Amino acid sequence: MKKKLRIGVIFGGRSSEHEVSLISASCVLAAIDKDKYDVVPVGITKKGQWLLGDNALTLLTQYAQAELEGTGDPLEEHLLKQPVPEVVPVSLVPIPGKASIVSLNPQENAVAMHHLLDGLDAIFPVLHGTYGEDGAIQGLLELADVPYVGAGITGSAVAMDKAMAKAVLAAGGFPQLPYLVVLRSRWEQDPEGVRRDIEARIGYPCFVKPANLGSSVGISKVREPQELDAALAEAALYDRKLLVEEDAGNVREVECSVLGNDDPAASIPGEIVPSREFYDYIAKYHDNKSQLIIPARISQKTSERIQELAVEAFKAVDCAGMARVDFFVDKETEEVYINEINTIPGFTPISMYPKMWEASGLSYGELIDRLIELAIERHQDKQRNVTSFKPNG
Repeated sequence: MKKKLRIGVIFGGRSSEHEVSLISASCVLAAIDKDKYDVVPVGITKKGQWLLGDNALTLLTQYAQAELEGTGDPLEEHLLKQPVPEVVPVSLVPIPGKASIVSLNPQENAVAMHHLLDGLDAIFPVLHGTYGEDGAIQGLLELADVPYVGAGITGSAVAMDKAMAKAVLAAGGFPQLPYLVVLRSRWEQDPEGVRRDIEARIGYPCFVKPANLGSSVGISKVREPQELDAALAEAALYDRKLLVEEDAGNVREVECSVLGNDDPAASIPGEIVPSREFYDYIAKYHDNKSQLIIPARISQKTSERIQELAVEAFKAVDCAGMARVDFFVDKETEEVYINEINTIPGFTPISMYPKMWEASGLSYGELIDRLIELAIERHQDKQRNVTSFKPNG
């Protein structure tokens, strides 16, 4: 019998998208083929503690809900007072050749011990936002020399930083709406100058968002000057770089999933019809009223153009494995503007990334299989790199 691959699934994390990660992870853990893979669940608390165990997801979900409701101690404080038998505090050893999860508790329990016996064949980071989608954990996984799903350090960091991604895409000639990058420090020191720049270069209405975040956290639509200060203050809670973008106007929000490494492919594009004025956090994850239309209501020519741009953008920021590329399409002219690239798109029941691939003929389970294959293929290709140099002569 063929040996099962040991796949670590990492979720949670030090991000305001912690709760979204837990939802995505629950779907991945439910869909991954247990006949093919020995699954090692690892949850990261909001303060950065790693917890291994089959009940790690349940534990993090319970404490995330308790925090939202303002009840109970933070999870880390609870673990200090009374260790939970279902989980073990762990760390990933960043040493090539070991690539293993190791216990930080000298008295491991039997429930979690079987996960600590061997190394990992690959890791699937289901982490959204900072410290998970921005190159941080990818750097740790590179040090550990373990295959992992998704983009590497460069692709992750560039795509996560929307300001940097826009600069890279602008250099590549991709069509984008006007935007302005504002540093939090400048906003605090020269608010009047920032207001003047925004009004002169962007105008109203506009959108204000943190540069390094996703899931529509910290985003505001600014319709008039009186709303600008509050929007900038809200975005500044989450990042030192703020992005101000021109309102797209009468457009369709179209997305396209990309899958592959050096020769990626694009899915059938899909369309989001938000239940609210724009596709904010509530419209994405709470009210279940937003419509997901696949294929998008655009011409075949525009659909092919979006697929082409999605693959080109994927390559431009050096993505790998997967990404979801988001666009605006003018309803009248079908002019296309690229909005952003998401290197760890949502895997929730209503997420577009798996839905678009399902519509393109690839089921959720098959998608997970392919992502793991791509991770291992990319790691094997990287092993060809020489890490020592002997000058001739």
